[in-house]
Amino acid sequence: MRPDLILIGVVGRPHGVRGLVRVHSYADDPAALEGFKALVDDQGRNWSLRWRGADGVAELRDAQGQALADRTAAQGVVNTRLYVPRDALPEPEEEEFYHADLIGMEARENGQSLGRVIMVHDYGAGASLELAGGMLVPFTRACVPEIDQANRVLTVIRPVEVAGEEGRGVGSPKTPEPSA
Repeated sequence: MRPDLILIGVVGRPHGVRGLVRVHSYADDPAALEGFKALVDDQGRNWSLRWRGADGVAELRDAQGQALADRTAAQGVVNTRLYVPRDALPEPEEEEFYHADLIGMEARENGQSLGRVIMVHDYGAGASLELAGGMLVPFTRACVPEIDQANRVLTVIRPVEVAGEEGRGVGSPKTPEPSA
């Protein structure tokens, strides 16, 4: 997979018998998917998309402009991930990040490496960073107070509930105790 590609959507289940599919968009505005010249999948195939109704129903067309012929063809592209080149997307606002920009960054706490970010999870209640080795860190200003994009390093302060008192190290900031 090319490192300059950003996941923008995933093809879901077929809709009807005419080759339409449901598409889950990761864009702030799902309508933006229609504007990309080409969406690229994991196999390097180019697609275009046109929304056809409510609930994320879309028509996918291949590089030759051919729409999926029927439900069987639509079933064949279920779970296809759709990407766009990073340079086709707007620069994120300050304090905003594309998940792809965070993946691969080294996480450090008190100058010691905790590992690299291998995944960003966001299930709606706030993002968390998964580090190599399985550690999850809430992606909040309190837990990730500094991100150095130029050097691809982020600073982590694990809450005591995650690190334990012995894991916080000498001289590390203390998490305030909740008041009664």
